[in-house]
Amino acid sequence: MDLGVGGFSEEQFREACAELQQPALSGADWELLVETFGISIYRLLDQTGLYEYKVFGVLEDCSPGLLADVYVDLDYRKQWDQYVKELYEKECNGEAVVYWQVKYPFPMSNRDYVYVRQRRELDHEGQKIHVILAQSTPVPQFPEKSGVIRVKQYKQSLAIQSDGKRGSKVFMYYFDNPGGQIPSWLVNWAAKNGVPNFLKDMTKACQNYHKKT
Repeated sequence: MDLGVGGFSEEQFREACAELQQPALSGADWELLVETFGISIYRLLDQTGLYEYKVFGVLEDCSPGLLADVYVDLDYRKQWDQYVKELYEKECNGEAVVYWQVKYPFPMSNRDYVYVRQRRELDHEGQKIHVILAQSTPVPQFPEKSGVIRVKQYKQSLAIQSDGKRGSKVFMYYFDNPGGQIPSWLVNWAAKNGVPNFLKDMTKACQNYHKKT
């Protein structure tokens, strides 16, 4: 397998692109968790007792290129994502690495992530597909912080294309192991409400993007 920048393979980009065209939900126990605001969220219980998530849907009035720009703009995300405590990029061993700390409700500890990401544009039957991949990586330049739980298993992929109108057709895969004891109600809330709310906030952020400077 040929690995490029960030350790991502050509196959991983192609898989995200293919799933945007045809959701891969058969052959495994993917469960439809919620349908809301044009978004469908599925989850799969893996062997470790944690869930993987797949999200499909359309975000109206937000073009694919703009949506991808907003998604990767870390400084701008600190303005519109209320759960960001810290978020910045730093070069480590010649590679750009992201540090991201997420606010958790009291009395739980915040979580933080250290990950690499890569954005590419692919062509599918003449249509441009924006694909963004991210995965956790251990680097000594980001030591763990007291009182914050490090998420050491994190993986996300996002594929975006035009919906044929003014919006974007979206596929997202997400998995992390938050560590510690997370109440089941919070896990369910995050999936059923947190993800749709995040996507709504990101759509609104797209509409305000040109105003950020």
